[in-house]
Amino acid sequence: MKKIILFFLFITSLQYGFINAQSRTTSKFNNDWKFFLGDNPSANSTTFNDGSWRKLNLPHDWSVELPFDSTSPTGNGGGALRGGMGWYRKTFTLPEADKGKNIFIDFDGVYRNSEVFINGQSLGIRPNGYISFRHDLTPYLKFGNEKNIIVVKVDNSQQPNSRWYSGSGIYRNVWLVKTGKVYVDIWGTYVSTSSVSAKQATVKIKTTISGKNVLCDVITTITNREGKAIATQTKKNINPGQINSTEQNFIVSTPMLWSIEDPYLYKAVTKIVCNGKITDQYTTSFGIRYFRFDVDKGFFLNDKRVKIIGVCNHHDLGCLGTAINYRALERQLQIMKGMGINGIRTSHNPPAPELLELCDKMGFIVMDEAFDMWRKSKTKYDYSFDFEKWFKKDLEDQVLRDRNHPSVFIWSIGNEILEQWTGADGKDSSGRIISKELASIIHALDTTRPITAALNNPWPGNEIYKSGALDLVGFNYNHREFKNFPVKFSGQKFIGTETVSALQTRGHYDMPSDSIRRWPARWDKPVENANEDLTCSAYENCSAPWGSTHEETLKELLKYDFASGMFIWTGFDYIGEPTPYPFPARSSYFGIVDLAGFPKDAYYLYQGLFTDKDVLHIFPHWNWKNGQTIDVWAYYNHADEVELFINGRSQGVKRKTGDELHVMWRAVYEPGTLKAVSKKNGKVVMTKEIKTAGAPAKIILEADRNTISSNGEDLSFVTVKIEDKEGNIVPDAGNLVKFAITGDGFIAGVDNGYQADLSSFKGDSKKAFNGLCLAVLQSTKKTGSIKLTAIADGLRLASITIITK
Repeated sequence: MKKIILFFLFITSLQYGFINAQSRTTSKFNNDWKFFLGDNPSANSTTFNDGSWRKLNLPHDWSVELPFDSTSPTGNGGGALRGGMGWYRKTFTLPEADKGKNIFIDFDGVYRNSEVFINGQSLGIRPNGYISFRHDLTPYLKFGNEKNIIVVKVDNSQQPNSRWYSGSGIYRNVWLVKTGKVYVDIWGTYVSTSSVSAKQATVKIKTTISGKNVLCDVITTITNREGKAIATQTKKNINPGQINSTEQNFIVSTPMLWSIEDPYLYKAVTKIVCNGKITDQYTTSFGIRYFRFDVDKGFFLNDKRVKIIGVCNHHDLGCLGTAINYRALERQLQIMKGMGINGIRTSHNPPAPELLELCDKMGFIVMDEAFDMWRKSKTKYDYSFDFEKWFKKDLEDQVLRDRNHPSVFIWSIGNEILEQWTGADGKDSSGRIISKELASIIHALDTTRPITAALNNPWPGNEIYKSGALDLVGFNYNHREFKNFPVKFSGQKFIGTETVSALQTRGHYDMPSDSIRRWPARWDKPVENANEDLTCSAYENCSAPWGSTHEETLKELLKYDFASGMFIWTGFDYIGEPTPYPFPARSSYFGIVDLAGFPKDAYYLYQGLFTDKDVLHIFPHWNWKNGQTIDVWAYYNHADEVELFINGRSQGVKRKTGDELHVMWRAVYEPGTLKAVSKKNGKVVMTKEIKTAGAPAKIILEADRNTISSNGEDLSFVTVKIEDKEGNIVPDAGNLVKFAITGDGFIAGVDNGYQADLSSFKGDSKKAFNGLCLAVLQSTKKTGSIKLTAIADGLRLASITIITK
């Protein structure tokens, strides 16, 4: 999480007689950049004329703005969206009062191969597109009326370099940091907790300091959720020119423990005081919790047994591309929380800092993953070419940045790494060597979390496993091997690092529903005998050949106490990797939620199992051909049985038996009303109805939030429904919806969740898919309102107003 100054601590400063002369300021540096897509080698010059360049604000992903292209070298795996080369320039001034300060620029992530220049001086390169990094601007800056020019070159032209959609550009936030001459280094605090009990916890804070040769005091205050100081310590006469770190130990009485249900956060406010002046003030958010993974009983958090039901997610935000947005991330996590998900795997790279900040606040268990490949490549131009030079720096920076987050419970050193195997000659043992080296890098910086790797070779002969570097053995898929784990990996702890890979299209159903399709037949073969419209069934009867349906893996996971949990592939559909189909499919089918954020039916399977909500979800829709045989499914909980009715006639009572997770009726369709009633001990728990929809008649607009912040970043996600005159969603509606907007905002993106829709995410229209589409509205920095109007031929239009303040 980005550490920012807490201005409200002036009272403490007065108490000790300090002068807050050069304390830290951290400000977003996102606005008023200029951008050029293409190469211009002279663009790093201070005299270069960028007057014709496009003006924009960061974060920015240029690839998502481009048309889908069957000839894109990114391939279908990369979402058929091109990369290329781009240049960013920003002109800024600094007041004379900033002379004598240290001034840094922090990039949360640039994809990829970035080089940063300040006033014509190159500050360095960073190949890794997911890692955060800092450059020191101090020696090269001008003050007063003199202008400074910062330039960033981004080279994502060598393709393919990713197996999924990566995006391109300065797609995460940029920060300008100013401190005094003695300051806390970047990611310069390490908070660890030990001896935690209900009575007290020991909190150790190690602070790394940079600066000149002068005696300083380090004063750290711990505050609780309400901002009240609960402990303060001072280390006196620290000379950062001789000793660059100091350690302080605190006892917190009756600590509030961080948990999934109540993710309680403390703050440590560290001040550096030199000659009576505060030269820096640095805030670290942290949580107090204790946990363990047990060989026989799985995962325990604060001595409470918890089954981790997590999801893997890639980093794109659907129609927004990869350009990070706090509200879009928050919405994704809220949707996941709503179905009972308690874990997130950052597949397969260091995440945006905001994701971990939100996981801290919302109570998720995070597997923080570093690499998708080591020395052996998976695509032609991937990180394997940079691994040897950069892996140590990249991994160190990731751990330093993320180790204070209480949501981070597991470090993953790699996903499906090819060094698991010994090679064609059977002699390649590099997997063992590299695993040990990566583990030693992590252990040098953090000893409080277990290390795993996502292994798709689930056998003891796996070279990464043989290294002995793993504290947790992670299986990718292979659910049928779960039962054999205690024997094959005796004495080891288990986690399902990646599971399922079901394939589903929201609102599409292939029957018979109890016949499972594995598409394609093998991972390296094209799909055969699939659907011409490039859909996959939402019945839980379609999966990739290496995986399973949701129910197949869930049944195995829930049998075994030793299974700590799993991370499902995936929570959301994502751009790229549209298994099982070729172009024009351009986004994945794996998600429990589609790319627009609309849940598929499997969402309610998990909600019924892993939340306290009453759940009765019946499907499919009820618009079919007369006399057609239709499989009707129900997910339910908190009940003994479900009875199904068609137009008031009972179709029978069904009960789950054994390890069944749904019930099913095979019914003959007739128009009218499909009704399900769940009962417990003879009493009605829930009733659900689905009615046959008529012709499309009107548009309905529903916003997730009707009031948003006028900060230029906040979003309102507006769901567009196509309904008949009676108010039923038309399940096969595909009307083209055109949007018009007035007021203090703009359309940031449009989507409908269909994996093969080649219309732009950045347009002002979108066809509904199976009755739904989405418009994402973004505020400006003006208070007022945004009015969105949706129009479609032959339908009653709709408008909605969003307040910005």
